[in-house]
Amino acid sequence: MRSKLPFHLFTVAALVLAVSGCAVGPNYQRPSTPDISAFKEAAGWVPAAPADALERGPWWSLFGDPVLDQLAARVEVSNQNVAAAVGAYAQARALVREQRASMFPSVTLNGGANRSHSSSGSSSTSVNGGRTGHSFSASIGTSWEPDVWGRLGRAVDSASASAQASAADLASARLSAQGELAINYLTLRQVDAQKALLENTLAGFQRTLEITQNRYSAGISAKTDVLQSQTQRANAQADDAGLVRQRAQLEHAIAVLVGEAPGNFSLAPAAWNPRVPEVPPGVPSTLLQRRPDIAAAERRVAVANEQIGIARSAYYPSLPLGASYGFGASRVADLFSASSSVWSLGLSAAQSLFNAGATTARVQGSEAAHAQAVARYRQTVLTAFQGVEDQLAATRVLLIQQDLRRQASEAADQVEQQVLNRYRSGQVSYTEVITAQATALSARRALVQAMADRQTTAVALIQSLGGGWQAGP
Repeated sequence: MRSKLPFHLFTVAALVLAVSGCAVGPNYQRPSTPDISAFKEAAGWVPAAPADALERGPWWSLFGDPVLDQLAARVEVSNQNVAAAVGAYAQARALVREQRASMFPSVTLNGGANRSHSSSGSSSTSVNGGRTGHSFSASIGTSWEPDVWGRLGRAVDSASASAQASAADLASARLSAQGELAINYLTLRQVDAQKALLENTLAGFQRTLEITQNRYSAGISAKTDVLQSQTQRANAQADDAGLVRQRAQLEHAIAVLVGEAPGNFSLAPAAWNPRVPEVPPGVPSTLLQRRPDIAAAERRVAVANEQIGIARSAYYPSLPLGASYGFGASRVADLFSASSSVWSLGLSAAQSLFNAGATTARVQGSEAAHAQAVARYRQTVLTAFQGVEDQLAATRVLLIQQDLRRQASEAADQVEQQVLNRYRSGQVSYTEVITAQATALSARRALVQAMADRQTTAVALIQSLGGGWQAGP
């Protein structure tokens, strides 16, 4: 006679399947942020909207330097911080697959063989007396926990959001490394320009020293004029040595950014291209949503939201289902016969009746973590807007400063030449020459620094905009 599964077990299983998917916990809503339709430091910007999927493109090519283009491409594959972020992203994606697998039944195959021996209790039994038996078994089983309260689904959603946050972290690491590389490289070229400037100035100082020594030998000038000229030249040479040190440090930093040992990397001096990309007058604030740090912060809010639902599901019982079908026999030949088959189907329920408020504490902890994630997301947005405002203001002011520095440098050059001519004709003291030359050198270096500041500010602005201001590839 065939045995039958009790009717009430079918009823309970059907009820479990019917309520499966009734997820507990809050549905996710993106946190609100300050309504900023335009940046104060720029006109013509449009209201912000999500656009983090827009193609950023090789933004460093805007500076028109082939060497920078080559180095930036190497950051993508050789920078170790980027490589670590790639590994973290791969790990997060694997966790998503692991969590998704928990929503499906697991199937196991078991087999076994056993040999046993029992002896009689009589003391007169021979050594070879007793009974030896064999048993063999084979079975296949399955277990499944229906996602009745949505815990497993929320775990998958949480892992997916975490993977998306890791992808944004990868983009952040890449953008940070590329931005640092661009700043270091442009600064190195600015140092090359400063060195070229100092070398030209030192050549002028050397000529002035020779003139002063000739005048001293002729009894026209005092010994102090020669000493002042030598002091001025030595100070300029010391500044040049400082630039050598600064350049070496920048070169070492670039080597690390492209994944090389500093001892195996070098950049030959080259002419500096002071090109600065111009910000289009109608740059949309939609591009601010492309910032990967904002995307990562928002995805972590989603993770925290799912954790609330997972914690609340502990208020409800777990209802795992299990089933197995197998065979057992004393001989291998009889193992798979119909008379030796055994099957089972079961439903269990487990519910914590008292845990001293641990479940409530976990729920409250998840809610507090969610509030913290929301606050961090909003702070990230505010900081991002501040960064763009700062760089836009700096871009505008530095352009004005550069023009003024150029005017000052040109005027100082004229003063230097006129004072030097008057000194040669004996109309002024050498102190005025020293002052004029120091002023002219300072003005030239300030002009170069202003031009370099505009470039590094452009890089910072590009980073603040999430990797460029172009709305497409």
